[in-house]
Amino acid sequence: MRPVRVGLAMLLTALVGACTGGLAPVNVSGVTLGGDNYAPQYDFSEFWAATDNRTFRVVFAGNPFPSLPVEQAKQRLLPVMQANKPRPNLTFTYAQPAEEQHPDYRLVLVFDPANDLGSGPVCNGQTRFKPGTPGRVYVFGVYCRNDLALSETTGWTQATGPDDPRVGALFSQLFLVLFTDRPMRRDRFVPFGFR
Repeated sequence: MRPVRVGLAMLLTALVGACTGGLAPVNVSGVTLGGDNYAPQYDFSEFWAATDNRTFRVVFAGNPFPSLPVEQAKQRLLPVMQANKPRPNLTFTYAQPAEEQHPDYRLVLVFDPANDLGSGPVCNGQTRFKPGTPGRVYVFGVYCRNDLALSETTGWTQATGPDDPRVGALFSQLFLVLFTDRPMRRDRFVPFGFR
C-alpha cells in the first residue's frame, strides 16, 4: 500500500505545481524537496544525449557531514549518487576533464548554501554557505550547461552519515526533479532568490 501513497503524494504535488508554476515542497520517505525551476532551454533529450554511456561531472561544494573530512565525504557519497542516478546510463565523476568541454554539462551540489545563493552564480563558479544543522543534509542542486542553469531544486533530510539510506533517497528524489522528462511550460523559470 505504501507505493500507492507515495505515488499519490507525488501526483498531488505535481497538480499543486501545475497550478502554482512549480513544485510545492513535498516530503517522501523522510526527504523534503523544495521548489523546482527550469530554464526555457532545458530539454531532457539534450541531457540524455550528453550523458548516456558517458561520465557526468559533479562539482561538490561544502561538506554535508562536518565530522568527516570533505574528501572522505565526497568519496563516500559518489557510490550513493551512482546507485540512485537518473535514467541515462551515466557515470558520475568528480574528475575535471583534461580539455575544456564545449558545452560543459555538469551537476553542482552545494551543501548548506547561503539563503541568497542563486543558480546563475552557482553555474559561474560562485558558492556561499550558511551554518549547517547537525544531523541534517541540505543540498542545492543545479544542472548547468556552461554558465547557464538549466534546472535547479533543493532537498533535505535527516541523516547520520553518507551510508544512511535517507541520503540515497534524497539523491534519488533530487535527480527525478533536476532531470525530469515531463513536458515543460516555457514561461516559469525564476532563479531562486529573484521572486
